[in-house]
Amino acid sequence: MSQHDFFLSCPKGLEYLLADEMAGFGMTVTRHAPAGVWGQGTLEDGYRACLWSRLANRVILHLATVDGRSGDALYEALHAMPWEEHLQISGRFRVVFIGQNEAIRNTQYGVQRVKDAIVDRLRKPSGVRPAVDTSDPDITVSVRLHRGEAQVGLDLSGDSLHKRGYRTEKGIAPLRENLAAALLLRAGWPELAKSGGDLVDPMCGSGTLLIEGAMMACDIAPGLARTEYGFSRWPGHDARLWEKLQTEAQERAQIGRRTNRSRFRGYDENARVIATAWHNIQRAGLEDRIHVEKRTLADFQNPSTADTGLILTNPPYGERLSERKALGPLYETLGEVVRSQAQGWELGVFTGAPELCHALGLRSHRQYKLFNGQLPAQLLLFTVSPENEARVRHPGEPDRVVPRIANPERAEMLSNRLRKNLKQLGQWARKNNIECYRLYDADMPEYALAIDCYGEQVHVQEYAPPKSVDARAARERLGEALAVIPEVLGIDADHLVCKQRQRQAGKAQYEKQSASGQYFTVHEGGCALRVNLRDYLDTGLFLDHRPIRQWIQSKAKDKRFLNLFCYTGAATVHAGVGGARETVSVDMSKTYLYWARENLRLNHLDDQHHRLVHQDCLQWLEGKPGQGERDFDLIFMDPPTFSNSARMEGVLDVQRDHPQLIRQAMARLAPGGVLVFSNNFRRFRLEASISEEFEVRDVTRQTIDKDFARNPRIHQCWEIRAKA
Repeated sequence: MSQHDFFLSCPKGLEYLLADEMAGFGMTVTRHAPAGVWGQGTLEDGYRACLWSRLANRVILHLATVDGRSGDALYEALHAMPWEEHLQISGRFRVVFIGQNEAIRNTQYGVQRVKDAIVDRLRKPSGVRPAVDTSDPDITVSVRLHRGEAQVGLDLSGDSLHKRGYRTEKGIAPLRENLAAALLLRAGWPELAKSGGDLVDPMCGSGTLLIEGAMMACDIAPGLARTEYGFSRWPGHDARLWEKLQTEAQERAQIGRRTNRSRFRGYDENARVIATAWHNIQRAGLEDRIHVEKRTLADFQNPSTADTGLILTNPPYGERLSERKALGPLYETLGEVVRSQAQGWELGVFTGAPELCHALGLRSHRQYKLFNGQLPAQLLLFTVSPENEARVRHPGEPDRVVPRIANPERAEMLSNRLRKNLKQLGQWARKNNIECYRLYDADMPEYALAIDCYGEQVHVQEYAPPKSVDARAARERLGEALAVIPEVLGIDADHLVCKQRQRQAGKAQYEKQSASGQYFTVHEGGCALRVNLRDYLDTGLFLDHRPIRQWIQSKAKDKRFLNLFCYTGAATVHAGVGGARETVSVDMSKTYLYWARENLRLNHLDDQHHRLVHQDCLQWLEGKPGQGERDFDLIFMDPPTFSNSARMEGVLDVQRDHPQLIRQAMARLAPGGVLVFSNNFRRFRLEASISEEFEVRDVTRQTIDKDFARNPRIHQCWEIRAKA
């Protein structure tokens, strides 16, 4: 049989596993690519990959590499290809286009040029022509554009290969099937299965790990139950060859079922997802192999007959990143039951919060960095044995720093700087009736701290020192600062809260630190606002936005105001106190919307005229506006730099996504209205097309108050209006 080039795509991080798998199908791996692998082989090898790959998303039969430097060049190259060999003139096709360059900046434009080329190539003078059908095509044309080249191929897969056909319902945050298979491979499950080991998932959710593990152990091809592939109606399809491969796979599955001795057990405390797991298991035809039942993690017990095996699980990450630390007891319980019930077993934990695995009380012997969708995650592997046990470190366990002056001369320098700042900024704050302000922001390199005053309370944040700085020396200087600050500011040490923070991206800055519930009220511009210095990395009030909030308050009278990514609603309160006749505030966090509601009530702003919307802002903006959801006079949008919350369908990257966000927000403005767009990404650049399309005014300098003058890059801000 003739040789072909193939591109197999896969989830990011699985490329090397996929390359090994491709070699098993008879393909020669030629090169790796991001989220995929190139190889050479026969059509039979390509079919075998479609039927047997546990890791690939798609198998693309490569047809040609063509000129993609412009839309016209792409059209001409595609028009010259012999599409009559791949598609009937009256057939149906779809185009999947990935990538962009300076000339082809929009994938829809790329799709249109490819579609036109194929249709024009096959169109008859009589008017008969192939049709574009995105839901049920005869073939799918794949085009991957990189710089000036376009890789053109046929997608042999049809639906993504991770869709085995057994999962039509979803549990909570289900793993994709090919990612589950990758975890099993990394955890050494095939070798354990050959020796008769068992597979257990104590938090099994919809049962994906168990089903994939049973299919591996029983040598069941993952694509055996699928009835439709991308090549099924392709004129080049070899039906006899495909039938031979299916028959071979069916025979292997029968032998695998007879010879495998492994047992598969899963537990979950949620009865609904256990019901879902049973349905998935039945659709996979594995109800005689896998047993699942409702059982809490604390009640987990390994049968005495289970000599060896693998415990592999994907604990919950938390609905939001801010809830991770609340999951600490779950990881502690997992460690306790595994150490007591599974000595001699292997343990694999796949998590987006690997720091919580310290609570397991075991030393990991291997870690793999992977992705669960767009979310970075890790698979940590352990051997459960006494020699691998470690001290249980509780998540969020405080590493107490004792206030102590180790270097009096250095501490005196900090004391003098604080007194100087307090004299200048304190006087300015009193004169302007400002109760909350930044007193110090890493003014001295020896003390990398941000010190904020909230009335009689002080919030200290230590920026995490770089790896080049000795950790002991950094702790020593922090201890000095904690000794100096209360003395200079004249406060009780109990009124000082200290946290360590990394430079954060997106809503990771909202991660919960503790659960003290210690809220108190501060005042700003005639507004009362609740803050909490202890429970979150941030306090509920972004001090650098003070001038923006005051500007909104001054412009809000009789206006309709929209607050996107509203956080705790401080800007909404300012708009309401400023006389806004109606406000709408949107955020996907129930925690912060509840906080916003309390802020509104604190200022006697009623729910009827000041509405809170619990929804991802990206989805809200993309949706059809409901009653009262357009024609706003004033919109404030301060998106996170990056967000991949589990509640979101996608990932927000402010540099990449801001043009779309701005255009969608501008579509909600009333004539003559203004959008105030702000963000705190230091390397942010406003796309030139926004300035060409709208009237844009950079007001960053006007929105930086005196207490942030040392750090003018704390945020950037623009007023955006429709052009006259």
